[in-house]
Amino acid sequence: MNARVLPAVRRRNPLLPRNWVSEELFDFWAGQVHPLWTLRRARARLVSREAASADAVTLVLRPNRHFKGLQPGQHVNLGVEVDGRRLSRSYSPTLLDDGTLAITVKTVAGGAVSQHLSHAAQPGDVFELGAAFGEMTLSTVPAAPLVLLAAGSGITPMRALLRQLQAAGVPGRVELVYWAQTREALCFVDEFNALAARHPNLRVHLALTRDPLNPAVRVGDYDFSALGDLSAAQVMACGPAGFVESARICLQGQVAGFHAEAFSPPATNDVAAETGTVQVELRRSGRTLELPRGTALLAALEAEGLRPASGCRMGICNTCVCGKVSGVTRNILTGEHAAEPASQVRLCVNSASTDLILEL
Repeated sequence: MNARVLPAVRRRNPLLPRNWVSEELFDFWAGQVHPLWTLRRARARLVSREAASADAVTLVLRPNRHFKGLQPGQHVNLGVEVDGRRLSRSYSPTLLDDGTLAITVKTVAGGAVSQHLSHAAQPGDVFELGAAFGEMTLSTVPAAPLVLLAAGSGITPMRALLRQLQAAGVPGRVELVYWAQTREALCFVDEFNALAARHPNLRVHLALTRDPLNPAVRVGDYDFSALGDLSAAQVMACGPAGFVESARICLQGQVAGFHAEAFSPPATNDVAAETGTVQVELRRSGRTLELPRGTALLAALEAEGLRPASGCRMGICNTCVCGKVSGVTRNILTGEHAAEPASQVRLCVNSASTDLILEL
C-alpha cells in the first residue's frame, strides 16, 4: 500500500514579530523608538522643505527600507494626517542622489492636504508611502526626438525624466515645453536651464498664459512648428485634462506617438444623458444615498460626508477601486458604460448611470 503523502505544514516561527503582535501595535511602539521603523509599511520622514515657486513647495523625504522604489515619471500616494483624518494624495517624486525623494506640492485654495504640506508640515513629520504606479516612463533613453509637455504640477514627472536623460548624457534631441500662468509660478527653471547649457540636445521653452508683459500662449495656440520636424517624435504630456486633450488635438497626425497622464478628469460631454439622480446602496455600511448622475462617484460620496480610500483621483493608482454588486456605471474619461454585475469600479473616474449597489 502506498503511503499517503500529506502536504507540508508551515509552522509559525514564534520568533518573528508578526506572529506575536499585531502589525498596528508593532508599528506604534517601534515608531516610538524610531519614526521609520515598521513591520511592513513604507513610510517617509520629512527632512526639509523649501519654496519651489510662488505657489509651490518642495518637500524632501527620507523613505524607510520598505519603500520599493520607483521609475522616473511614476507617482506615489502620500498618506497625510490632517485634523485627525488620514488623507491621501498622489505626487510624482524625483529620486535624489542620496536616496531621498523630492515631492513638489502646488498649494491649492481649499485643498486640505496641499495646505497642510505647504504651511503646517515640519521636518520630522512622518507620512505613509504607497507603491509607485503610472506608465509615463522611459524604459530606454530614446534616440528619436522626445517632446515633453508640462503644465502646472505636470512639471514634476518631467523633472524626474530629465534627470534620467541627463544620467544618460541626453543622447537624442529633447524639447521641453513648460506652461504656467506667470513667471513666478514656474518651478525648477534654473535647474532646467543649467541642464540645457550642459547638453546641447536639450532645449527649454517657456509658455506663460497670464504674463502681463507677453501675449498669452495657451497650448491650443502654441506654434509647435517652432520645435522643428516632429514627424518622428514621441510626445509625453502631463497636466490638467483640458491641457492634455488640447495638446493631443494639436499634435494629432504630426508626431509618431503621444502618451499622456492627466491629473484631473475631464468633464463629461454627454450632459443630457447624465442628468438627474440615482439610488446608490452602500452594502457594508447599510446606507442608501441619492447621488447625481454624471458626477464621479468619489466626488459624490465625499459630498455626502463619506471618505472612501482614494489616491491619484485620475484613474491610475486603483486605490479607490471597490466592488460593484449591480448597476451601470459610466467612465467619465472614455464615456463607456459598464453593466457587468459583481465587478470592480474605480470611484474617481466613474459615475452612476443607474441605481447601484456598491461594496462600501
